[in-house]
This record gives sequence, structure tokens and C-alpha cells, in this order.
Amino acid sequence: MSKIAVLGAGVTGVTTAYALCQRGFEVTVFERHRYAAMETSFANGGQLSACNAEVWNSLATVAKGLRWMLTQDAPVLMNPRPSWHKYSWLGEFLKEIPRYRDNTIEAVRLALAARNHLFSIAERERIDFDHEKRGILHFYATRDEFEVASKVNALLREGGLERRPVTPDEIHSLEPTLRGEFFGGFFTESDSTGDIHKFTRGLADACVRLGVDFHYDARVQHIAHERSGKVVLSVEEGAETVQSTFDGVVICAGVESRAFASALGDHVNIYPVKGYSITVCLDDPQSRDNAPWKSMHDDKAKIVTSRLGEDRFRVAGTAEWNGFNRDIRADRIEPLVRWVREYFPGVATSRVIPWAGLRPMLPRMVPRVGRGKRDGVFYNTGHGHLGWTFSAATADMVANVVSNEMPGREMH
Repeated sequence: MSKIAVLGAGVTGVTTAYALCQRGFEVTVFERHRYAAMETSFANGGQLSACNAEVWNSLATVAKGLRWMLTQDAPVLMNPRPSWHKYSWLGEFLKEIPRYRDNTIEAVRLALAARNHLFSIAERERIDFDHEKRGILHFYATRDEFEVASKVNALLREGGLERRPVTPDEIHSLEPTLRGEFFGGFFTESDSTGDIHKFTRGLADACVRLGVDFHYDARVQHIAHERSGKVVLSVEEGAETVQSTFDGVVICAGVESRAFASALGDHVNIYPVKGYSITVCLDDPQSRDNAPWKSMHDDKAKIVTSRLGEDRFRVAGTAEWNGFNRDIRADRIEPLVRWVREYFPGVATSRVIPWAGLRPMLPRMVPRVGRGKRDGVFYNTGHGHLGWTFSAATADMVANVVSNEMPGREMH
């Protein structure tokens, strides 16, 4: 039975460990934090959203980004300070514009494939993650916005997603707590929401029960590939550095994946794109009654929402190209709070928990899943803003690739 190391215990790392364990591999997970799901899988927007699978590689997105560069509270913000990493990523991003249609359809199909995998895992392992199957509602204030969205909708439907246009009256019927005047919208009944942190922690516990070995507070300092095909990790655990040898390794390290890939001779040009969220604590009956249960997506503001149980309302958005900066900026949080007050005025915002995380973005906006140049090296990384949505499918995909190259033992 082959020994496989998984680097990272976010949602992609833990789902990968689970998929490998199910195929009979001896799996060890290394995570630099004390617990699973403490970075990008901690407090995202909560959407399991095939309806948001449109990639960003379009001239319209570039034009918006240029207009927003000098606006501090803009949905998309780029620090113009030069760096090779940033501008090499942007160059590759621009080269993918001709593949916008193909990449979007590929992303939709991947998101749809992931659904049943994730739902079956949660049911099998009895993971409670505040899952709500109430659909996702996109809304638009003007005819122009709606017509642009209609073109995107045609692509999503080509990828296999069932999604229907809705009138202003239908918008308010679907979510009575929403305030505002709208031209129209789109409703994706099959999409859902949930707490990514609760799911990932619950699945990590299930992995432990199945025999996966987790090493927390474990920072991989060096990774090397031997001529024998083995992979050697030097891992700092507490006050000592331990060397361990494995038959293979799967890189699921989020924004750190680029550095590991470089050490193994692979080009995986992930850039950290920061996103923000707030968790609005619904402490009083009025707030609970006036917070939506339907998940929202405001395309113009690039804001998404999810209801996480009775007493939490998650609001997330923005994309910030600012390197590995994890600071939570007040001028990026304030628009999220203001948005809640505008569209859900009955919700108190007196207790709001801010968060920021770094999305691991590849230039083509579709994750890298499969083998590297060297034997025993595999990748499941670069999921960008849809890591939660893609995770169960890409874990299954990479586990199949590993199984085809290495001996495991099927579990029943």
C-alpha cells in the first residue's frame, strides 16, 4: 500500500485525503496551522455555486478593473506596485481571454460534477454544516446589467446548468426580506449554501476515524524528489525538524502551492487574490426575521450572501491583488456592512465579525488537477473563488489519477 502525503488541510486538502483514504492509500496530511480549515476555508461566502462559474478572463472584466484601480472601496482592486509574480500572472491571465467561453463551460461542468460527491460525503459521514438547499438568486438593477448577465446565462446553460430568469415581482416573492427596485434577475434552484469551515473540520474528523494521520503546526520547510521516485519532506514540528519519505505527494497548499511546485520543477502560477467577508450575528428576533434564507448574488457589487443557521448571516465579496497581505482593511469591510443596511435594513449590524482570506487563483481560473512532471507528484490546487464548489469533484479526480499510477487498496 502506497504512502501519500497531502500538503494542506483546507477544503481541497481534506477532501483529497478522504478520497485517497477511500481508495486504500496510507495518507498523511501536513498543515501549518493548529487546525484544519483556518485559511481560505475559514469564512468564505458559503455558496456552492455552479451559477458563479463564469471565469474572469474577459475584456469587460479588464475594463472594469482599470476603472476601479483608484477607487478604494471598488469590488476589484489592484495594488499597482510592480512585482514579477503579479505581472507574470496578469500576462498569463490576458492570454486566456480567447479561451473565456471554453474555460467557463469547463468550470460549470466541474461545479455540477462536484455536487453529488459533496452531498454524499456529508450524508455518509453525518457532517452538519448548516446546509441550505434554497437556490441562489442573482439580481440586477438595470436593463443593461440584465442583458449582459443574459449572455453569461447562455454559456452557463450550455455547460449544463438549469437557471431561469425572474421578474422583479418574482425576486421579492423568492426573498421577501430583500429591499430595492430591480429590473430582473436569475434564479438557480439547484445551487445551495453551507459553512465551509464546519464541513472541512467535520470531514477531517471523519478522516481521522478512517486512519488518516494529520500533522498540525507542521510547516514543510523543504521538499525533494529522489531518483528512486520517492518524495522527501523536511517538516518543522515544534522545536525539531523531521524528515519523512513518501511514495507520492499531492499539493493542496492553496497560495503556497506555487513555491512547492517550483521546488518540484513545475510551473503552477497561483496568485493570492484577497477576498473579504463579514459574519453578521443575528442576536435579536427582528434581525433573524429580516435576514434572508435565500442566497443572494449582487453582480454589480460582486457581493454574495448565505444564511448559516438561525443566527448567522454571511456576506462576502471583493477581489484584491495585493500580494500575500492578509490585513483586514476597514475601507474594504465597510462596503459589505453598508450593503447589508441598504438591502436588509431590518438586520442589526451592531455585531459584525470581519475576515479576509487569500484565494489561490490560476490565470485560467480553472484548478490544476493531476500529475506533475516527476513521478509521484500530483496537484489539486488553484481553485480560486470556487474552491468550496469544486472541491469534492477535484478530490475524486486527483485520487483517480494517483490510483492509476500507484497501488492502493480499495476500502469497502
